[in-house]
Amino acid sequence: MARALHWSSPSSKNAFIKMNCAALPEGLVESELFGHEKGAFTGALKTRKGKFEAANGGTILLDEISEMPLGLQAKLLRVLQEREFERVGSNESIKVNMRVVATTNKDLAEEVRNGNFREDLYFRLNVVPIELPPLSRRSDDIPALIAHFAIKYGRRYGREFEGVDDDAIEYLKSQPWQGNIRELENRIERAVVLARDLWIHKEDVAFDSVALSEKQAGVAFGPVTLNELEKRHILQTLNELGFNRTKTANRLGISIRTLRNKLNEYRALGEDIPKGN
Repeated sequence: MARALHWSSPSSKNAFIKMNCAALPEGLVESELFGHEKGAFTGALKTRKGKFEAANGGTILLDEISEMPLGLQAKLLRVLQEREFERVGSNESIKVNMRVVATTNKDLAEEVRNGNFREDLYFRLNVVPIELPPLSRRSDDIPALIAHFAIKYGRRYGREFEGVDDDAIEYLKSQPWQGNIRELENRIERAVVLARDLWIHKEDVAFDSVALSEKQAGVAFGPVTLNELEKRHILQTLNELGFNRTKTANRLGISIRTLRNKLNEYRALGEDIPKGN
């Protein structure tokens, strides 16, 4: 949703910066947000821009805002109100202007009552609240998500599908999706690997992630390793491009040298690969 807000706005040509407030140790969050000057602390070997400075003119996403330490919340409030801050170790104010989107899976009003979140910051952030219901409550979104992930992982694993059959879509729409979109994405990725033909069928998606059927387990845990999938993808791309190594390397996003080494490795394993150009 944050990306959608950014892409549909006049600032879409500028940066979209994201930061997970729960992913960094407390001592590093301030430096990550505001940057630091050389020598500001042990290990600060050079001046570094923070997330807010990098997002100037664009959008910054503060994920899991409820996990931000209370002391840093006061500094964030100042940035939101005055649109300025100082890098760690500096007295010079830096002016910024960007959209701020904050996300949380907690009830921030409850966090305020419990003393875990500043009330003034809560009201400053709570300008346009957007509630994203769990995936199980917006099943109409599922077909579009299925198509997106099927294309994404089809490209990654070198497989092109004609579509997903109706039974598979209806089955996926009926699931509880406790893991929300990430769980659906994982299910489609596995289906892309397991599918027997150019369509994704119900049997490709309707299985327990722990107890696979014997038929599917043979594919998921048999000889189709990631290295084998990579080899198939490389050779299919090479064949599609008339064995032109330069075009193949460009499409795969690898260097000519890496491609050459891969092809030599495959030839050593018995693959009949024309020399090409």
